[in-house]
Amino acid sequence: MPGPTNTLFATAGLQRGMRRSVHLIGAEFSGYLVSISVLGFFLAHAATSLTWIPALLRIASSLYLAFLSVRMWQTASAFPSTTQKTIGLRTLFVATLLNPKAILFAGTIFPAAAFESLPTYLEAMAIFTVALVPTGLAWIAFGAALGSGQLMRVSPVHLQRGASIVLAAFSLSLAWTVVHQVVQFRA
Repeated sequence: MPGPTNTLFATAGLQRGMRRSVHLIGAEFSGYLVSISVLGFFLAHAATSLTWIPALLRIASSLYLAFLSVRMWQTASAFPSTTQKTIGLRTLFVATLLNPKAILFAGTIFPAAAFESLPTYLEAMAIFTVALVPTGLAWIAFGAALGSGQLMRVSPVHLQRGASIVLAAFSLSLAWTVVHQVVQFRA
C-alpha cells in the first residue's frame, strides 16, 4: 500500500512522465531530512515535557493529507489536461515534511545514537537515502507507465481517484489515532 509521498510520486509520473518527475525525489529527501532531524534532535526530547506535540503533528498531517486528497479527487477527471496543476516540489516537500512516517523513522527506525553523534547520524541518513531513492523511482515509473499507456487496463482517472482515497484513508486514520488517544487519556 503506498503512503502519501509514494502516492504523489505515482501521480506525478502519471501526469508528467518519468524524466520530468525524477527531480521530485530531492523534495522527498529534503522533507524527510528536515522532519526526521527536527523530530530526532528536538521533538523527541521536548515530547517528554510537552506531551501534546505528537498529537498536534498528527492533526496537522491529517489536515494536509485531507486537503491533498480532495484536490487530487477534483483534478482526476482533468487528466491529461494541460491546465491541471501538477505535483510540484513544494507539494511533495510539504507532504513529506508532514508525513507521519517521519515520526516512526525518527523515533524507532533511526537508532537513538544517530541523534547524539554526527557520524552515526550521517550513516543512518545515508542508509535511509539508499532505500528512499529506488522506492521513489519505482513509484514514479509505475505512474509514468500508466500515463504512457503501457498499463492499458488501468485508467489514469481511476488511479488518481484511488490515490485520493488512499490519502483520505491516511488522513482519517491519523485523526482517529489522536481522537482515540484523547478519549483514552480522559477515561
